Amino acid sequence: MDIHGYCDDKFGQVREEFENNFTERGDVGASFALTIDGEYVIDIWAGHTDADRSQDWQEDTIVNVYSTTKTMTFISALMLADRGELDLDAPVVNYWPEFGQKGKGDLPVKFFLSHSAGLPGFDPALTTDELYDWDTATNNLASQEPWWEPGSASGYHAITQGFLIGELIRRISGKSFGTFFRDEIADVVGADFHIGVDPKEFSRIADLVPAPDESPLMQMDPETITSRVFASAELPDDVTRTEGWRRAEIPAANGHGNARSVVRAQTAMANNGKAFGKQLLSEQGCRRALEEQISGPDKVLIMPMRFGMGYGFSTDMINMGPNPNTIWWGGAGGSTIIIDTDAHLCFSYVMNQMKAAIVGDERGGSLGRAVYQGLGLS
Repeated sequence: MDIHGYCDDKFGQVREEFENNFTERGDVGASFALTIDGEYVIDIWAGHTDADRSQDWQEDTIVNVYSTTKTMTFISALMLADRGELDLDAPVVNYWPEFGQKGKGDLPVKFFLSHSAGLPGFDPALTTDELYDWDTATNNLASQEPWWEPGSASGYHAITQGFLIGELIRRISGKSFGTFFRDEIADVVGADFHIGVDPKEFSRIADLVPAPDESPLMQMDPETITSRVFASAELPDDVTRTEGWRRAEIPAANGHGNARSVVRAQTAMANNGKAFGKQLLSEQGCRRALEEQISGPDKVLIMPMRFGMGYGFSTDMINMGPNPNTIWWGGAGGSTIIIDTDAHLCFSYVMNQMKAAIVGDERGGSLGRAVYQGLGLS
């Protein structure tokens, strides 16, 4: 197995588990990266960009990471809050007056970050082309009545969260979310991560390989909230390979990058706001991510979840590490990002072989456990 890149000798078990993901867990192409105290100690990649295994995964290969993209909206919102431009406790209508329809006039911004706004899907459902149109998507959400009492429970806002947070950022900054992220984060720290991909980068994009089995969540009664969420936007099986999907800005789902770039964009959150010589936000601004907002059974994911300001926390069912101040999120099919603010580490796993999972799976989990074993913290 040819594994390229650098892996500190301390983390030999991580390298072994990375190889095991190919030999035992079906990976086609993947990358993994880890920073500690803001410095890369692992940056590896291997495999192929296509199901036929005819094209090698390169150092600069990028791929759609689905909901791992959400973490880019979280850090963006926290940066604006840190600057005093966004009050997370204030009503959304202070920034987006049209959102106040159907009794949403008092709904606070922080409900967007904790999946508790009661707007997990589009109603009426959107076609693919409508999903690509920012105004159509955001107007749909502004005109909706919440599906449950806001703030009473979380319900994973699979696609809608990015539009909700992104519209606030657009109203405040005057920039589309993808442009804001590029200008304020990606270009500042040198992260090769894109929300709205320029066609000149298309040749670097790996194909997502469909999961062999469908997620149990996709097989539920069509009348459940879960089924309604995933049916509320038309997404053909091959949508990620189309120009429309790649060029659109869907900040909850269509970010393109690799493990190195995901980590580069998020490392500041593990290091009191500083990364690669740049101060993105203050220590206090970072710690707002650790303020628990809601916990309990999630109405969409059908499992207990705990959310801070955007990022998730470990639960009895999903343990992301030994340290209490660890935040994370993952994408459909298996990608993950973990930020341990106690150990000042940040790591990500990104791949193109999809598995039947909504937020990460055993491949990223095995690598995370190996990281902590290498540090003697398992």
